[in-house]
Amino acid sequence: MSKSKHGTTPPKMKRKDYEKELRKLHAEVCKLQEWVKHKGLRVIVIFEGRDAAGKGGTIRALTERVSPRVFRTVALPAPSDREKSQMYIQRYIAHFPAAGEVVIFDRSWYNRAGVEPVMGFCTPKQHQRFLELCPEVEKYITDGGIQLIKFWLEVGDEEQKRRFEARLSDPLRQWKLSAMDLPSRSKWYQYSKARDMMLAATDTEHAPWYILPSDDKRRARLNCIAHLLKLIPYQDVPRDEIKLPKRSKQGEYDDAASLAGRRFVETRY
Repeated sequence: MSKSKHGTTPPKMKRKDYEKELRKLHAEVCKLQEWVKHKGLRVIVIFEGRDAAGKGGTIRALTERVSPRVFRTVALPAPSDREKSQMYIQRYIAHFPAAGEVVIFDRSWYNRAGVEPVMGFCTPKQHQRFLELCPEVEKYITDGGIQLIKFWLEVGDEEQKRRFEARLSDPLRQWKLSAMDLPSRSKWYQYSKARDMMLAATDTEHAPWYILPSDDKRRARLNCIAHLLKLIPYQDVPRDEIKLPKRSKQGEYDDAASLAGRRFVETRY
């Protein structure tokens, strides 16, 4: 967990305090959404990090109050045989934003910098080639007018262990465990080394990495959203006043009675 400026670890944030701050940030994210549409901005936000670091929950907190047509989340499955034969980044490019869109990658082309070399899904030569080419590709992306924002969520050893154990016993969380997750416990230092190599090669001025300590999920979510808002300057977009029109009585009939005899969802609650 990150420490305060006084060197002490702050206590876990209470839910009431978290929800109060999250509501404020959500209002600002809605303003940002309007600005992105108004200016036709194109933004990519990448979420990477250790397994169980809280990427999914952070993304949900960020996108909870905005339109999925503006804030699009992309979480690609393992590549098909056809995709394996393509240029490595090709399947990701297909999801890049058009004007007025923010695309959020829940895992990204950085699989080749972390999971793939650690688990043996790519060769050392392919891994090294990726680290060499990635900054050049990302420079091409940003030179094309896309803002590229990269977050790395870092969870501590003990907290990761606690979260894995919670998933094992909770039927609502067991789906989060995969064949790729459990080896991350035994290969902790291999993942650390892969992370360090990735940061050394791809933490650039045009596409820097932002490290997000996530032992306290609530603080991490708030800090991430606040930082994202800081990275994309935005203003209030003037909106026309909207008035709710009165219901017309033209063609009036008992439209509730006309549903009698139709199939309804069973009232169980």
